[in-house]
Amino acid sequence: MPLFGKSQKTPAELVKSLKEAINALETGGDRKAEKAQEDVSKNLVSIKNMLYGSSDSEPPADYVVAQLSQELYNSNLLLLLIQNLHRIDFEGKKHVALIFNNVLRRQIGTRSPTVEYICTKPEILFTLMAGYEDAHPEIALNSGTMLRECARYEALAKIMLYSEEFFKFFRYVEVSTFDIASDAFSTFKELLTRHKLLCAEFLEANYDKFFTQHYQRLLNSENYVTRRQSLKLLGELLLDRHNFTVMTRYISEPENLKLMMNMLKEKSRNIQFEAFHVFKVFVANPNKPKPILDILLRNQSKLVDFLTNFHTDRSEDEQFNDEKAYLIKQIKELKPLPEA
Repeated sequence: MPLFGKSQKTPAELVKSLKEAINALETGGDRKAEKAQEDVSKNLVSIKNMLYGSSDSEPPADYVVAQLSQELYNSNLLLLLIQNLHRIDFEGKKHVALIFNNVLRRQIGTRSPTVEYICTKPEILFTLMAGYEDAHPEIALNSGTMLRECARYEALAKIMLYSEEFFKFFRYVEVSTFDIASDAFSTFKELLTRHKLLCAEFLEANYDKFFTQHYQRLLNSENYVTRRQSLKLLGELLLDRHNFTVMTRYISEPENLKLMMNMLKEKSRNIQFEAFHVFKVFVANPNKPKPILDILLRNQSKLVDFLTNFHTDRSEDEQFNDEKAYLIKQIKELKPLPEA
């Protein structure tokens, strides 16, 4: 009995057939492209079924998946699929993401062979990141699905974080199409929060570029959703104990305090609330630098009045009310630094 059944192609045949169809899709005229599109779809379904099994077949044996994966690496097909994602039809795009994520998760003992492979082919990651560009909006969400799967692996997250391409996310999260901007923000957040030590090292090494040159712009964005999401993420980053060095530096800068005090007075209650969670870090700091203390002292009575009447309807939010009471107490007790 043949290993793959009479009519079923072997992994090598499938990969070869799909690669030829993709190449035809790249170069063919209209009629050729139509035929190539059919071949691409057909082969993608066969590969997906080989990895996941289908309703009328058993889940695949490990050696079949191993053979298929090896063929995908050797043929450079993963990159080719991603580079041509915009040429593949709607269902095909979804199949590419399913195939990519399945092969990515593959493990041999503690090793992840596809992760190791992509480390030697970082262009795969950069091509996926470019999926958020305006040129082909129809591939953005599929690219995002694959990127977030990659971000789960520290080695791949590190390549993305330390690349120039990462800083393009500051543009992607503000694109005019809401779905794409939201998806880009999910990927951006995943890269900045998934691997705590890696992210802390990255933020420390790139503090000025990240916070001063780029993040400030998101906090001042005219887009409400961008401003709110960025403020919420900023609060998460500053309150994560791994980011203590970054937090200490951020809450020592008067411009950052002024921005948060202005955001406390925003029209949007959601933005006020997120700003409160960043503002509290400035006030709770036991070692406030003089410029920070001076601003708080100058506005001492105003801040006490403002916070006393701040979001009084949140009576059931115990943590918020405890924090608010603590801040009011801290601000009331503020005293100038003794003269040197």
